[in-house]
Order: sequence, then structure tokens, then C-alpha cells
Amino acid sequence: MSNPHNYSEEEFTVAAVQASPVYLDRDATVEKACRLIREAADNGAKIIGFPETFIPGYPYWNWVNAPIDGYDWYKKYRQQAVDVPSSVTKQLCRVANQTDTFVVMGITERDPATTGTLYNTNLIISDQGELLGKHRKIVPTHAEKLSWGRGDGSSITVYDTPYGQLGTLACGENTNPLARYALMAQGEQIHVSNYPAFHFNQEYDIGLATKIRSHTHAFEGKVFNIVSTEYFDESFYEVCESDRARELLGGENQSYFTAVVGPTGEILAGPLGDEEGIVYADISLEETIEPKLMHDVVGQYNRFDIFEFNINRDELKPLHEQFQQGQAQAQQTTHSGNLSESGSARQPPEVDESTSNE
Repeated sequence: MSNPHNYSEEEFTVAAVQASPVYLDRDATVEKACRLIREAADNGAKIIGFPETFIPGYPYWNWVNAPIDGYDWYKKYRQQAVDVPSSVTKQLCRVANQTDTFVVMGITERDPATTGTLYNTNLIISDQGELLGKHRKIVPTHAEKLSWGRGDGSSITVYDTPYGQLGTLACGENTNPLARYALMAQGEQIHVSNYPAFHFNQEYDIGLATKIRSHTHAFEGKVFNIVSTEYFDESFYEVCESDRARELLGGENQSYFTAVVGPTGEILAGPLGDEEGIVYADISLEETIEPKLMHDVVGQYNRFDIFEFNINRDELKPLHEQFQQGQAQAQQTTHSGNLSESGSARQPPEVDESTSNE
């Protein structure tokens, strides 16, 4: 269990990135991510949030093309996805260490055991260059199911940092009250939520929806919410394979909401409009205490004798081996990659550059 009392009372700076990946180019996007981390660090940021699946970008074709047209796109996407651990994660960890920053980075992750499954994953990286953990989106939203598998409860957790207890959820998960409550109940104080550039011509205003979700979680949990949205780049039009698809993706409703929201629901920085950029806010966790005197939904403002909440921490694995003695043996290749059951990173093995993230 985390310790929400173990933090400095001094102010520190957090940052939310609004940027476009170099679409479907993993290595070039990693280079851009490293530049943005350095830029944010030069401006004093200690915790930096990046958009959903920033590396190598979001699978927009699932929404604008027919599912039967998605096979070639999926193969391209998988080829540019990220292994965990790999040279990519080492590069991100190295720059986090060099800049003394905590980074939450959205990636599309390749399943270590099969070629047919990818995950919408947020990496949590420490200022010491350690891969603290990874969170896989527990339920892909609507058309996203064509690209991503489901995560599990093992990664719905918060991480001890010198700046407070850090948690993260991806996009639509921030609409799930049970997922959000699970983080609150573990003492979350700083939340990173990240989103794609949902640049669709439709009635649904994702910018407004993101704003509502961001204010809600910050206000209900009395936490700081770092909200990062991907920026829409002209190269995204490449996924359009019909005039109808281009019409759908080329909507005027760009709906960006990249901001930092405080524990009473107020916007502290941002939101950014139609531009790439980084928003910054100076925050102090002392500001989370007074609001909890009114509503501490994981403490005095709840009735645990009436309500009960459980979380299944089991990791999804494709194979469990049974030996003669009847003892279950831990698998070297599981759906948790190279992370330990506690969510802490094991020492990454040496990466074969010829096979990993080719």
C-alpha cells in the first residue's frame, strides 16, 4: 500500500504535452518524445504526461474505414509497436534519468507471447531511469477493440514518488468510476490521463467529454489531473481510403483539452487550442488536504459497512504450467512482460537489437 503522507510540501512543476507523433514511425517518434521531455525539464517540469499511444500513434483507421480494410494497417501498426522492455524503453528511461523527470508515456505495446495482440499501454518511468510499471487499458473503447486487447487489474496501481502518489488511466478509462475509485483508494494524489486527437466530424464532442472527465476525477479524488491530448497532424489523412473516410476524419471539431486541473476542479494551466505545445503548472500537495475535509470518498465520506469494493490483481497469462510435484512455475514469457507482480521493474535483460523493435 502506498503512503500518501510521504511527500514534500514544496511546490513543483508538472507538464502536459500536446503533440503529434511522427505517425507510424516508432523510432522518429521516440526521438521527438525525448526532445519534448528535455524541453519540459528545461522549463522545470518534474512530472510529464504524454498523449495516449503517442508511440507510434493512434489507430484512426479503425474508426474511418471498414474493419475488413484494416488488416494491412494492423500489420504496419504491429511492426512499429513497442516491446517492453526494449531499446525503446531503455532510451526513454535514459532521458528521464538525464533530465531528473518522471514520465508517463503512451505507447502501443506488442504482446510478448503472440503476434496477434497489441495493448494500449502507459509506461511509468522514474527520475532514476527505472521502468516502474506499465498500465494496459482494461477495455479498449468501441472500434479500438479491432487493434488492442484488454489489460487486467494487476496494473491499476499508484506509484510512490518524491512528489506524491502517481496514477494513470487512458482515455475512456477516465469515465469508469470503479477504475478511478481503485486509484483513489490507493492514495492517488497526482493523476495522468491521456487521449488521442479525436478529429472526427460527428456530434460527439470529445473535447467537452474530456473536460468533464478531467474535472470530475480531480474534484472527486481531490487530486491534480495532468491531461495530455495528441495533436492532429496532416499525415493522419494517410489512413483514409475513401472520400467518406476523409470526410469523417477531417471534421472541424478538433476538441483538444490539454490542461492541468486542480483538486477543487479548477483549471490551473491550459487548455491548449489548435497547436502543439506543453502546458505547465506549479502545484503543492498541501492543496489536496483542505478539500478532503469536505469530501474524502475513500475515508470519512464513505460507508464501508454498506459498500464493498474488490480488485482482482491476477495477471492475464496464456499458459500456466503444472509439474509433477504440483507446483505452478512462473513463466518467463507472460502477459506482464518483464515486470514483477508488484508492478516494480525487474532488471531488463540485454536487448537483441536485431529482433526487438526491428
